[in-house]
Amino acid sequence: MFSIGMTYDLRPGCYAKYKQYHDELWPEVAKSMDDNEVSMAIFVHGEQMFLHAVAPSEEHWKRSREVPILKDWTALMGEVLVTNDDGSIDFIELESAFAFGMFKNG
Repeated sequence: MFSIGMTYDLRPGCYAKYKQYHDELWPEVAKSMDDNEVSMAIFVHGEQMFLHAVAPSEEHWKRSREVPILKDWTALMGEVLVTNDDGSIDFIELESAFAFGMFKNG
């Protein structure tokens, strides 16, 4: 099993819009995750977001990120998330500090 954690920041006052976008997740994005058996949970603390995703393998995860519509989704997320100078979302991939149970070997 592949597991990934990332953190990123909301633009001030944008949580309601971020939540709405995810409550209305585009079907093509959801299908890509379903097709690749990706499960994801996103948590919020103030304006800091934490994403945790799992997939059967890193290859499954990467394939789920290759759907062409994801470029448009990322641009939409740029409206509500802090971005780098080039417009990409400022994701910080987190290093695993502890794993137990199903995450121990992944």
